[in-house]
Amino acid sequence: MALASVELDTKIPNNVGLSQDPKLRRALEHWQPKYLEWWHEMGPTDFETKDVWLRTAVSVDDHGWANWDYVKMPDYRWGIFLTPRTQQALIHVGDETGKPAWEQVPGEYRNLLRRIIVTQADTEPASVEQQRMLGHMAPSLYDMRNLFQVNVEEGRHLWAMVYLLHKYFGKDGRDEAEELLERRSGDPDKPRILGTFNQPCDHWLSFFCFTMFTDRDGKYQLAALKESAFDPLARSCAFMLTEEAFHLFTGETGISRIVQRSAELTKQDPNGDARGQGGIDLDTIQRAINYWFTYCLDLFGGEISSNAAQYFAAGLKGRYREADRFEDHLALDEVYRMWVPEGGRLVEKEVPLRNAMNEVLRDDYIADCERAVRRWNKILEKEGLSYRFKLPSRRFHRHQGIYAGHTFDPEGNPIPPVVFEAKKDEWLLSPADNAYLQSIMKPVYEPGKMAHWIAPPKQGIGGKPLDFEYVRM
Repeated sequence: MALASVELDTKIPNNVGLSQDPKLRRALEHWQPKYLEWWHEMGPTDFETKDVWLRTAVSVDDHGWANWDYVKMPDYRWGIFLTPRTQQALIHVGDETGKPAWEQVPGEYRNLLRRIIVTQADTEPASVEQQRMLGHMAPSLYDMRNLFQVNVEEGRHLWAMVYLLHKYFGKDGRDEAEELLERRSGDPDKPRILGTFNQPCDHWLSFFCFTMFTDRDGKYQLAALKESAFDPLARSCAFMLTEEAFHLFTGETGISRIVQRSAELTKQDPNGDARGQGGIDLDTIQRAINYWFTYCLDLFGGEISSNAAQYFAAGLKGRYREADRFEDHLALDEVYRMWVPEGGRLVEKEVPLRNAMNEVLRDDYIADCERAVRRWNKILEKEGLSYRFKLPSRRFHRHQGIYAGHTFDPEGNPIPPVVFEAKKDEWLLSPADNAYLQSIMKPVYEPGKMAHWIAPPKQGIGGKPLDFEYVRM
């Protein structure tokens, strides 16, 4: 079914026909000032008066879907856009495969779908809150612009989920939308739902790791929801993935630029230590990888999960690129082999595939992260260094799932808790690391200039040169 035409000359830009649904329009317009109040309090508020060269979604066309211009962030046009359908969508995962997709929420899945949507929605404002002070130590105007682009698009993704809550879940959905603006990242009393989104992101190495690893988790979660039998959710996630690609670009290329500069400074230093030259040493980059990658593994949920089996059976979530990669969309007869902690050792067990769907998605995520690590290692190889980065084991430093409550080294070998405590600062970002990183991250606000600890990008963005004034300071 095709969507309504794009409405841009309204309080809330959209292609979901808000002008034909006055009750829904009024409800969202009532939520809008509360959202802006949250943004003024918890967004990058110290830069609200600055003109930022931003792209704004104005369409769902494959070409020309965004407009580029200087925008003050509080004036950004957060809209609601769903990818259109040209024909009746069909369910293509689980027990109802081949039947028409749902345009409304089935009563028996109402609570499950609401929980899925709220959990996804909660991550969007959380990341803005985690990153709100980073403009004060931006390594360049190019990077500051990219940070703010990520921030406003996370805000738009929140709007996408809030629209679904308001339209399809009645008073429960409206209440959930209010609570999304009341929780705060890291708040001991009202924290964000998922632990990763309560971790501090207080320097740019963490920001690039966050957009590399955490937003990449977002890619896989959105891709799984894009397969949903609830078609409005599937269409929302399809368009969110269009914007999410830039967030991944920001993280992966940001780390590449740090690796490049760190390699150069390592070679310049007589002791082979980039810190001695005011840069970021390779060991610290590895510890940041270990820290953020393992927290992000938790976001996929338990390795053995009855919820995952239920979501798949009902068609609420699929696998990554389900239609393209799999012929059997029932997954009834297959098993998944995994290592399970038992009696202080690891035992390989067979798990029904439906119960292992979280792990299947985690496998695809890990393979994608390994590709990026290989790219970073090629930089080291080209610079003539023997150092190589690697992802830690999926069992290392876990807080959710079957490995939580157990301690492993980065290779995944079981170790006593006392050994982990003694060595964790060798393996994970430490308070001393964070203090050093903050100490070297002085803001660079001159167009075309870069901080000492990061290499410049290969080119500018949005059709502009690198020395363009991406943020008018």
